[in-house]
Amino acid sequence: MAPTPITIPAELVELLDDDALSLHELARGSRVTTEWVLTHVEAGVLQPQRGQAATEWRFTGAALVRARRIAQLEHIYDADPQLAALATDLMEEVARLRRRLQEI
Repeated sequence: MAPTPITIPAELVELLDDDALSLHELARGSRVTTEWVLTHVEAGVLQPQRGQAATEWRFTGAALVRARRIAQLEHIYDADPQLAALATDLMEEVARLRRRLQEI
């Protein structure tokens, strides 16, 4: 059976472009509060791509995926933000290594 293709609305594609997400958009897309994002940026778990003040911050689509993973790990396992970030780092590294293996 062939896999069913997934269609992505054009407005989401635009949002996932680099530097496209504001603080509020990242929070909304991750289903967390802006305070959660602020706390995780201050802890060094999430990094804005650019901007000095929180109102100027811009996040990448990868940051959205990362924020969702961290929030999910914190919720499911009651994990500390640093531990959730470490687990997310490891997941991202495994995915990177798998992509490299497929290229070989």
